Amino acid sequence: MEILWVLMAAIMIGAVLGPILLRRRGGIRQVAPGSPDAADPAEYGFARQEELDIRMPGPDRDLLDVLDVVQQSQSWKAAAQLLAGTEVHGEVRWQRVQAFAGAASLELQQRPGGVGDQPGGQWLRVWRAEAPKDAGGAAVHAEFLVQQAWRSSTSGTDEFRIILEEAKEACGQAALLSPGDPVPYIIELSIARGLAYSREEFEQLWLKILDRAPAHLGAHLAALHYWCEKWHGSRDLANDFAEAAAARAPKGSLLAALPLFAVYEHLPEVNLVRGFYESEVVTKAVEGALYAVHSARPDDPMLAHVRHLLIFFLVRCERWAEAMKQLLHVDGHVGALPWTVSSDPAADYAVYRALAVAGYEANGGSPATLSH
Repeated sequence: MEILWVLMAAIMIGAVLGPILLRRRGGIRQVAPGSPDAADPAEYGFARQEELDIRMPGPDRDLLDVLDVVQQSQSWKAAAQLLAGTEVHGEVRWQRVQAFAGAASLELQQRPGGVGDQPGGQWLRVWRAEAPKDAGGAAVHAEFLVQQAWRSSTSGTDEFRIILEEAKEACGQAALLSPGDPVPYIIELSIARGLAYSREEFEQLWLKILDRAPAHLGAHLAALHYWCEKWHGSRDLANDFAEAAAARAPKGSLLAALPLFAVYEHLPEVNLVRGFYESEVVTKAVEGALYAVHSARPDDPMLAHVRHLLIFFLVRCERWAEAMKQLLHVDGHVGALPWTVSSDPAADYAVYRALAVAGYEANGGSPATLSH
């Protein structure tokens, strides 16, 4: 299996990202799959591709334990208890709401139900029926509807709009149950994008979030989509939004990394060109994200999100040693950009990881020289 893992990674490297391996001097020497000289990520203690967790960007043991209980028992009570004990204004609550909603949505997709069959995610319906005043359940239900709209219907269709209108109403109910909670309004940011809120409507929604959680990175990432060129803004508007957030970021905040996310959202169609990743805009955004990572609390729940995107850019910039250092912190979990936009997040991540290992070793690195 180990040889197969290395073989698959080598094939994907050559087919998908071969051009990035051509350096101006020296170079990463490509060898035949299975060669003794082939770089092996397993030597660095990295998880095998089939062991990578695609659900979250980093570990949350409490969440995973509760998800297991909920899905095995089909009882919502453990989920309600976990959310009730999670700090309202922090990033963790938002991530856990997304995770519970995603689990219910995936269950429904896998078991849509039929004659005599109970649909998947039934525990969420029971949660809302048995505890209609539970703020956590209301938020999870609203996020579930948003995920259903984007996952099961096509943007712009009547079905899409109907589901998002229902989600908007659910957000309003969740907000009434927890007045100081930013999560219902963060959920509505995706609705605003799908329903094409006017800029005035969007700004009013955004002010409600800033009043409750001004440094919330998850909220800023959701808002950034609205301002992107492919939705209701432009490259300049998205960059302005990201730069403004980074400029007002308090010390230790990961908002300083937001410009890198704006760059990612506007990558050129042909993005294997080496010159683009040497440009001032990319270099400045990468340095800002590295500064944010180094300044942030080690237990910041959004740290893994930034590290994953840094891996993507550092590999593209051929900054192998720096990419390896980020891999040491996040390996094992791949539920974050840029991997989640792929149909196979684990495979995409494994390609970049193998590239980082190959580049690191081609420049004299080894497991012994990489500090943990």
